[in-house]
Order: sequence, then C-alpha cells, then structure tokens
Amino acid sequence: MSHHRVVEAALPDVYRLVADVTYWPVIFEPSVLVRHLDRSPTEERFRLWATVNGEVKNWTSRREFVARQRRITFEQERSAAPIASMGGQWTFEEVGARSTKITLDHHFSVIPGGDQAAIADAVDRNSVTELATLARIAELGYPVSQVLHTFEDKVVLDAPAAELYDFVYRSDRWPDHVPHVGRVELTEDEPGVQLMEMDTVTAGSVPHTTRSIRICVPAERIDYKQLVPPAMLFGHSGSWEFADSGAGAVVTARHLVAINPEVARETLGAHTTLADARAYLAEALGTNSRNTLLCGVREVADRRAETTKSPR
Repeated sequence: MSHHRVVEAALPDVYRLVADVTYWPVIFEPSVLVRHLDRSPTEERFRLWATVNGEVKNWTSRREFVARQRRITFEQERSAAPIASMGGQWTFEEVGARSTKITLDHHFSVIPGGDQAAIADAVDRNSVTELATLARIAELGYPVSQVLHTFEDKVVLDAPAAELYDFVYRSDRWPDHVPHVGRVELTEDEPGVQLMEMDTVTAGSVPHTTRSIRICVPAERIDYKQLVPPAMLFGHSGSWEFADSGAGAVVTARHLVAINPEVARETLGAHTTLADARAYLAEALGTNSRNTLLCGVREVADRRAETTKSPR
C-alpha cells in the first residue's frame, strides 16, 4: 500500500518530524509512548505503544536511515496480533523551495484467520491521518524546536519513592488529596495500562476534562499521553520517574508539548510569541506536577501518622 502527500514545508523540517520518534506521541493521535532499545545515527530499535481500534497495543520496530536517498525504512520485529508482519518506508522528495512530497509505503501480512481487509482499511485510514497531521505541524511555518517543546522538573522529596509512585499510580484517590482535581475515573483492564478521565480546575478557575492513557512500571515510572489535551496544544505527553536517594525520593516530572500558535495567541494575547507560550506552559504544567507531588508527600505523612497513633 502506498500513500502520498505534498507538504508546504522545507524537506529537512518534514524529515525531522518523521525521523525523531520521540515526537510521535504529540504529533500522531494513535502513538502513546516510545522507548528506545538501541539507537545510532543510521539505525534504531524501539518499542511503541499505540491505540489500535480502541485498544492499546505495543510492538518492537527497527528503522534504518538512508540519508542520501532521503528514505527511512521500518520493520516490526514483533508485531501485535492479528498482524503477523509489518514494514515499509518513508521517502521524501523536494518538489519546491518549501514543498516536500512524502510517500509512505506499507507491506504487511496477517495471522491465519486474520481479517486482511480490516487491516488494510486501518493502514489506509491511519496513513492518510498521519500525513495530514505531519502537514499540520510542518506547515505552521515555525522551526520544529519552537513548536515542539520538552521540559522537566526534578525534585527531592521526603518520602519513599515507592509510596510516591503508588500515590501517582492510584490517581483515583486524587480528589481527596489534590485541590485542583475534582473527579477521576481510573480503569486498568490490562496490568500496567490505565485509562484515566479527570476533571480539573486551572489557575484561572477554568474547568477542564481530560482523558489520558498511562503506561505503568511498578515503583519506577508512569508514562502518559493526554487524549484530550488543553486547547492550546496539539498534543501533550509526559512521564513521572521515581528513584530513591540518600536525601529522599528523586521524582522527575517530564512534559512534551506540541503548541498551537493560533490558540496560544487567542488565550494569552495577540502579541504572544511561541517563547511566551513555552514559558507559560512550563510554569503551568510544572506547577501542577509539583503540587501533585507535594500532595503525595502530605498523604504519605498523614497515613504514617495515622498508623503510629497510640490506641485509646
């Protein structure tokens, strides 16, 4: 199967969006999480979590970069049923000073009894959507580094890392402990894969409902992707990482955002620059993360105080 699209953007900018898979969770709607297994300038292996027909699937892929031919090949090393194998390539052709033709090719097979037509429909639908999403970001007219922004807060807290992990993992308890959270519905049909719906109130008393997929590694990390990001963002993903140290738990809250410049100006003012938007988001999202962790520290302390009370 082959799909094409001409994007009104310079080839290096378009190529970069495809070549760096760490961007994918905030660019492509199905992509949830990417974890690199091996990486070099010419090839890489990674594990990808993505939604497929409403379910979270994961597989391991290998890619090779053929820079001279402006081509990226890919092959799934371990596919998710009903797909038996999947591979293909991205190719890029300069058709103008700021115009690039993207071609996305796929080849695949299905397990015995698998519905080949359904897979073909899914590949067709996803390919068209992916190319349109690439065009949306690339055609904004800004450097990728200004639109896609990553930032993190690292804090040392007086609580065991495992207990802080449990506080973040059990987000269904947040309405009792986190002031800006009004409601959380949390489901975990598959161990370590959560669907979370949450009502929050922003600093400006604006209510917001979001839905997120979370991938959890017990006592170590929780990665997430917002399925309904704030209006200012095309996409938002992030992670919580937990480790113990001699000074206490070290928790890193990391965020990756894809900024919608037009909505940023509507929200923050007509003269808002992307630098202004990045600073605003780093402060707003970082503050929420820090406050949530501090609430976790208080919850751990309260629970310990309760268990050490002398019986009356």
